[in-house]
Amino acid sequence: MFGKLSTRLLNICICTFCKANRLERAEAIIIDGIRLGVLPDVVTYNMLIDAYCQFVSFDAGYTILNRMREAGISPDVVTYNSLIAGATRNSLLSCSLDLLDEMLEMGIPPDVWSYNSLMHCLFQLGKPDEANRVFQDMICGDLTPCTATFNIMLNGLCKNRYTDNALRMFRGLQKHGFVPELVTYNILIKGLCKAGRLRTAWWILKELGDSGHAPNAITYTTIMKCCFRNRKYKLGLEILSAMKRKGYTFDGFGYCTVIAAFVKIGRLKEATDYMEQMVTDGVQLDIVSYNTLINLYCKEGKLEAAYLLLDEMEKQGFECDKYTHTILIDGLCKAGNIKGARLHLEYMNKIGFDSNLEAYNCIVDRLGKDGKIDHAINVFESMEVKDSFTYSSMVHNLCKAKRLPSASKLLLSCLKSGVRILKSAQKAVVDGLRHSGCRREAKKIQSKIRMAKISH
Repeated sequence: MFGKLSTRLLNICICTFCKANRLERAEAIIIDGIRLGVLPDVVTYNMLIDAYCQFVSFDAGYTILNRMREAGISPDVVTYNSLIAGATRNSLLSCSLDLLDEMLEMGIPPDVWSYNSLMHCLFQLGKPDEANRVFQDMICGDLTPCTATFNIMLNGLCKNRYTDNALRMFRGLQKHGFVPELVTYNILIKGLCKAGRLRTAWWILKELGDSGHAPNAITYTTIMKCCFRNRKYKLGLEILSAMKRKGYTFDGFGYCTVIAAFVKIGRLKEATDYMEQMVTDGVQLDIVSYNTLINLYCKEGKLEAAYLLLDEMEKQGFECDKYTHTILIDGLCKAGNIKGARLHLEYMNKIGFDSNLEAYNCIVDRLGKDGKIDHAINVFESMEVKDSFTYSSMVHNLCKAKRLPSASKLLLSCLKSGVRILKSAQKAVVDGLRHSGCRREAKKIQSKIRMAKISH
C-alpha cells in the first residue's frame, strides 16, 4: 500500500513538471525516487513520452520506450497512443503506421484514440480518402467512434475542401442520434466560412442557438471575419455589437479582425479605438497583430509611427515577413514617396524575398494613379511574375491616361490567354471607347468578353 501510494505521489510530481516543460526536473525526481526505493511505473513513463514528444521531438519520446523496456516495464495502449500523437504532430505518417504494426505484434489492440491520431495525420497530409477508409474500418470493426472522432473527420474534410461531404456527414450523424457539442458546430461553421458559404454558416449558427448551446467568442469571431471577407460589413459589425453586449473579450485574432475591417472601410477612428483597447487589455502581439497595426498607421499616413512600430516589433524578436514589407511599400506609395517605395523593394530583394508580387503591384498601381503611366509601364514590363490584379490595374490606369488602344490591346491579350481581368477594368475600356466615339471597337470588346466567359 505504501509503495503504491508513493509511486502515485511520484507520478503527480512528474505530471506537474512535464506539463510545465521542466523535463530535467522531472527526470531528477525519478532518480531521487529510485534512490528512495520508489520505482516508476508505466504511467510515469507514459507521461515522459508524451512530454518529450510534445516539447522536444518524436525521436526523444521514442527513446523513453527503450528505457521502459530496460526497466522491465511493458508499454500499454496509452504508451503507443502518445507516440502516435507525437508522430502526428510532425506529420510522420510512416512512423504512425509502424507504431500501429508494432502494437499489433505485441498483442496490444489499438483503441479509438490510436485511430483518431492516424486519421488526423492523414488529413494533415492531404489524404482524406485514406482517412475516411480508417474511419470506415472503425465503424465496421469493434470500436465505437467518440465525439472527438467525428470532430476530427468533420475538421479534416473541411480543411481538405470537402465541405459538402462534411455537411452531409454532420446531417447523417444527427439522424443516427449524434448530439453535436459546441466545438462540433464551431468546426463546421469555420469550414463553411472558409469555403465562402456565409449563408449556410449562418443557418448552422441559428441551429446552434436552437440546440441549447450558447455561441462563444470563437463562433462569433469566425462568422464576423467571414462577413468582412465577403464585404458584408454591416452584418459583421452587428455581430461585433452582439459580442460586446454579451461581454465577450477579444484575443489578438479577434482584435486584428475588427481593426482590419474598420481600416478597409475607411473608419480609421474606430480602428484606432480598438487598437488602443487592444494595448490596454494587454493582448500579446504577434506578427499578424503588428502587421495589422502597421497597416493602420500607413492608412492614416503616419509612416514615422509605422517605422517606430517596426523597430519595436524587431526588438521583440519578430522578423518582418513579406506582408510587413508590402504594407510599408503601399504606405510609401500612397504618401507619394515612390522613390522610397522602390528603395524598400530593392531592400526586399537584397534580403532574399523571392516573391515580391504584391509590392510590385502597389508601385505599378500608384504610378498609374499619379499619372506617371510611362514609369508604370516600365515597371510592369520588368516584372517576371504578374497576376490578375497587375493586369487589371494596368488596364484601368491606361484608360485613365486616355491610352485606349494600349488598354484594349492588353485586355484582349488577357482574355485570349485566360487571365481574369476585374469587371471595373473591363468596363473602363468599353466606356472609354464609347465616349471617344469608337462604338464599333467597344462592341467588339464586349463580344470578346462574353466569349471569354463561355470558353473559360
